Order: sequence, then structure tokens, then C-alpha cells
Amino acid sequence: MNGWDACDACLRRAFLVAMLAGRIAGLLGRPTTRVAGLLALTERDLVAAVAGPRADAVLEALDARDLERDRRAAREGGVLAICRHSSDYPPLLEDLADAPAVLFMAGERSTLARLHEEPAVAIVGTRAPSPYGREVAYSLGRGLAAAGVPVVSGLALGIDATAHRGCLAGGGLPVAVLACGPDVVYPRRHRGLHREVRERGLVLSELPPGTHPFRWSFPARNRIMAGLARLTVVVEAADPSGSLITSDFARDLGRSVAAVPGHVTSRIARGTNGLLRDGAIPVTGPADVLDELFGAGARAVPPTPQSPPPEPDDPLLRRVLYAAERHELVAAVAADARTSVAAARAALGRLESDGYLVRRDLGGWERALGPP
Repeated sequence: MNGWDACDACLRRAFLVAMLAGRIAGLLGRPTTRVAGLLALTERDLVAAVAGPRADAVLEALDARDLERDRRAAREGGVLAICRHSSDYPPLLEDLADAPAVLFMAGERSTLARLHEEPAVAIVGTRAPSPYGREVAYSLGRGLAAAGVPVVSGLALGIDATAHRGCLAGGGLPVAVLACGPDVVYPRRHRGLHREVRERGLVLSELPPGTHPFRWSFPARNRIMAGLARLTVVVEAADPSGSLITSDFARDLGRSVAAVPGHVTSRIARGTNGLLRDGAIPVTGPADVLDELFGAGARAVPPTPQSPPPEPDDPLLRRVLYAAERHELVAAVAADARTSVAAARAALGRLESDGYLVRRDLGGWERALGPP
């Protein structure tokens, strides 16, 4: 990827936010401080609000920063930066009162045009979904991708990652918005998924390369997800949750919010069912989303070929996966997989959390209906 379009003024702002990131995190410990509006402040007001008596020192360090060196470092790492003055900057983000000055992106620049041409959909939800939630998120991601709709999410555990895997399986454009630099893999177990999204879509952030995530940067990235999308779909979410923060941002922007109905007794469906009670659009599959975006029947979900069940990369996890499909007891799974009971138990937990296996009500496991 070549080129660097961000102007000096916008780059300066982006690196200022990164320089203050730790101090912004510290403000979360002060209950009387409103963090939500910080990113909309001017440079001087932001430094004064966050750095306090060290404001002058922060500004001096910012003045001394070699932006050209930052440009070279990012370019060498395959990261592109565009600012609000670039024609490539996603126009929908301009609706944010605190729109990021710069988007640091890893991926193919040509895919940015798709965000201008097609309405994107954000799919968000809990990090610990039910098998039902995983199946729906995967189906939504895959169906929307097959219909040509970009899928925006946060590359987090659970619903986010599942939606992106579905999007990749449908041959679509995944857009991952991170709470860290675009080159930082978080969570680490998503290294392979991060690479796939980067190769076939976009990984982007308002934070420069090398920046690690902070508590405040997760809700901050949620506003970007909502800003990029015409419609935000919440699959499963407790109340409160980060997914509901994304839906709040979407509503504040006047964008549509949809939710997948969940079991009324389920804790992780409390947030989505509450959204439906408050007027969110009910979604049961990709066709409902397409009808909302384009009008009833205007765009259909094309048929997609069935893919073989997914398998984990780790050889031990694969052996335990096969064994769990044949045995109900952990000891039998361990013996079949040629490992210890402790290792088998740990692997089974990992396979469940990653969405490869579902525990049966009467004991044992079965392969999940939707890929993880």
C-alpha cells in the first residue's frame, strides 16, 4: 500500500490523542469527569482537560514530534492514513461531532470506494454469545457479504468475529474498527482473522500504529463503527453492554438500529429485546436487513455454496474436536485425542468459547451449526 494523504495538522491531532491516551484512561477513575466529549475538544482545550499542569510539556513534546518520520514508519508497516480533508475520507463519519481527524488503515485502498458506493451494516454483540447468536451472526455476515454489503464490526471475541468470518465466507468486504492501532492484533487469538480482514478488506483505527487499547478506546471506536454504517444490527447483548453503546451512537446520528430477537429468559438477550421494545427493527436474517436498506424485495440474498465445517489450526484442538464428536466423557475424549484429561478439558473449553463445539443439554458435545 502506497501513499499518505493525511495533512500535518490532522496527523498532529491524531498523535496528540495517542500521547494523551494513558491520561484519558486515568480520567475514567473520576466519576465527575465526562470523557465522552473529550475527543470533540480543540487541541488546547483537550490538553488542558487531560494533562492539567503538564499541558505545556505535552504541547512542547507534540511540537517536537517528527511527523515525516511517523509517515515513513507507517508507510513501511503497510499502514495508510487519510484525514478529513481527503476525498477518500468516509463521508458518513462527518456526521460525528468528534469525527476522527485521521483514519489509520491497513488493507486495500481501493476498497474505500465501496464505503462510498454501498451502504455498510455494523453487526455487533456480546463477546460470549450463545450457539444461536453465533449462528445468526455468521448467517448475517455471510448473506450481506454475498449481496454486496460491507460488514463493519470490531474484531472482538464473539459476535464481532463471527460476523466477520461470515462476511469472509460470503466473499464480501469486511471492515474492522479497532480500539488500538491497525497493526496491533487484539485479542491475540485473532491474529489469523486480523490478517484475513487486512488482506480482503480494511482494518482501521483513529489511533496510530503501535498504539495498544485502553478502556476508553473501546466505546470511542464504537462511535466510528456506528458512523460508518447506515444500519447497526445488535445480535445478542446484555444490558448494559458495549453493543448498546454502539446502538446509542447510531441513534444519535439518526441511523437505523435493528436487533435480533432473543430468549426472554436469557441474560445476553436482555439488551436486544429491550431495543426491540423501544422500537428497533426486528431482524431474523440477512433478507430483513436488505429490505430495510434497499426496500422490500429490491435486493435479494444470492445463494451461496455450502462450505466444509471449519477446523482450528492447532493440531491438539483438531484432535480434541474430532474426539468430542465421538465421545461424551472428558476422559474418553482425552484418550482418543492422545492427551491428558487436563489438556483435553482446557481444549474443550477453548473449542466451546471459539464456537467450534456446543455442549448438549444431556451431556457431550456436538459441532456448532455456524462456523466460529
